[in-house]
Amino acid sequence: MTVDIQRWAVKVEYDGTELVGWQRQKSGLSVQQVLEEAAEKLCNNQYKVSSITAGRTDSGVHALGQVAHLDFPAHLPFNAKKICDGLNHYMKPHAIAILQAAQVDLEWNARFTAIQRKYRYIILNRHSRPALNTNYVWHVRKVLDVGKMYRAAQQLLGLHDFTSYRATACQANSPIRKLDRFEIYQKDDLIYFEPEARSFLHHQVRNMVGTLKMIGEGYWPEEQAYSILQAKDRRAAGITAPATGLFLTQVIYPIDPFIE
Repeated sequence: MTVDIQRWAVKVEYDGTELVGWQRQKSGLSVQQVLEEAAEKLCNNQYKVSSITAGRTDSGVHALGQVAHLDFPAHLPFNAKKICDGLNHYMKPHAIAILQAAQVDLEWNARFTAIQRKYRYIILNRHSRPALNTNYVWHVRKVLDVGKMYRAAQQLLGLHDFTSYRATACQANSPIRKLDRFEIYQKDDLIYFEPEARSFLHHQVRNMVGTLKMIGEGYWPEEQAYSILQAKDRRAAGITAPATGLFLTQVIYPIDPFIE
């Protein structure tokens, strides 16, 4: 029997420290599992509810503005407040929260309707180890040259084959991506890396940051970023930055579903 559905977009914030990432895994707790189980409880456990996300973040990666959509039976009397409050209630005590909810057309898709994704990576650049934000930064003791890293990052802008900067296990059909923006700036002891593109390859952000960190500490010249790009070989690039410092900050749509 086919059940008519209502589709809801949700903006999600989460601390990925204790999670295995967005996608359900054979072991460990994922954001997807917590969200879908909460959604089913909101339906009095009478319906299975599946979710589609804008981006499958890895284990340990955080989100300030992840977006997903959920399909609920059409006859249930839901509104944005009930979706937010209900999901947040049932997701306790996990470090996952719904910030906003909005009903969308059935053709709307959290992944495929998105036109841009923004990430932020944070390096704590000081000698002393972090006492408070261990799970949210990459601690690098050696002083990094921010200007050099910024200039290197600008060499990666545009449409390129990013084979050198994607995980060897990346399952994307094509390594071609267009990097639209890559800002790097420092505030006190924190260095922020903010790339923006329609989509990213698996580990692309972390591999770019790992390479730029090596350039910033003087291991490579700034021109190496582009040379690595041209090599089209993962072995040519730098290390993969730890997941701890990475945040999915925003997903952009042609029409923002969360603005009334």
